[in-house]
Amino acid sequence: MMKTQAHRPTDAELEILRVLWDRGSSTVREVQENLEGRRPVGYTTVLKLMQIMTEKGLLERDERERAHRYVPKATREQTQQRLVSELLDRAFAGSASSLVMQALASRRADPEELAAIRRMLEEIQQEEGR
Repeated sequence: MMKTQAHRPTDAELEILRVLWDRGSSTVREVQENLEGRRPVGYTTVLKLMQIMTEKGLLERDERERAHRYVPKATREQTQQRLVSELLDRAFAGSASSLVMQALASRRADPEELAAIRRMLEEIQQEEGR
């Protein structure tokens, strides 16, 4: 049974997606070599994962060349938004402020991140004031 784009990627699938988001269209060998720089991973393991990800609707495969090329079906931002939305509903009963406060309490944000958060909050306030 094939799943739609709403499939939640596993940790291993997210690793592959990160490589593809950073590199763009890539072969299994290119993804495997990139992952190999972080930890040992076999070609057949990456091939099988990418085949499964294609069946699940996470990747598209271009079969025009001998070495098939893969691209993610969703952007990094779309995937992050979907994962955060699921987490927000499941763990925080839909409370965005609880999610943000827990995130900031669990990991110290650097000054640049805090400045970006302030700008985003100001933009949201301005939009609500209209």
